[in-house]
Amino acid sequence: MIVEPGAGSETPSPQAGRAWHAGGVNGPEIHLSLAPELRFFAVPERRRPWTAVVTDGASTLGHVVESLGVPLTEVGRLVVNGEETAVSHVPSAGETVEVHPVVRPQRVPGAPLRFLLDVHLGTLARRLRLLGVDAAYESEDIGDPELAARSAAQRRVLLSRDRGLLRRRELWAGAYVYSDRPDEQLRDVLGRFTPSLAPWTRCTACNGTLEDADKESVRELLQHGTRRTYEVFARCTVCERVYWRGAHHARLEAIVAGAMDEFGDARAALS
Repeated sequence: MIVEPGAGSETPSPQAGRAWHAGGVNGPEIHLSLAPELRFFAVPERRRPWTAVVTDGASTLGHVVESLGVPLTEVGRLVVNGEETAVSHVPSAGETVEVHPVVRPQRVPGAPLRFLLDVHLGTLARRLRLLGVDAAYESEDIGDPELAARSAAQRRVLLSRDRGLLRRRELWAGAYVYSDRPDEQLRDVLGRFTPSLAPWTRCTACNGTLEDADKESVRELLQHGTRRTYEVFARCTVCERVYWRGAHHARLEAIVAGAMDEFGDARAALS
């Protein structure tokens, strides 16, 4: 939901609660409202409809918002005194600032839509790959600086539940994953970015592309029971892992069917 300027809130009062300091030096006091979707990022005392914030007189509005705990990856429009402004704006005393959430579906300009997931989102990475979405993932913790640098170098949207990681300046693009449940995480990402879906075309282990493989070409890679029972195979063009419709196929098919039913036509609708 996008909250229109001033909707659902009253004009802020300079006497409404104590002011929060966005910098180390007393400076201009502004009155700031976080959209309901963004308030959970802030500590409870800052979740009121309007918060008085004392700035240092030099920091940008983007810095002030981040000082409240909100990653800029989650911020859409910034409205100052009723007019939309940029994150580079330096607030002046008495300004009213409304911070809106990012608009969904979110478009990522300038590159094919690709993702990079941090070490805590392995299940989400495998499910995105199952749907044919390009999702790079490191099973080892390579550190925040390296992840952010890789996002920039490869022009990938970094997905994370780490707010500090999403505030790193070298990021190309990023998004906070709002749930800790894989089913909800998948719906969150698909609904926010509407990537093109091509199920069963990527290796869930390494993110490589799959190609059809005849049984004879992969026979030596199969156990005897698999050779006897299955006839249709695919193989990863990168790691050479072999796939077939085994015991877990029904569960995976349910994940694919649910995603395709809800999001399969979303990209086409935006075209």
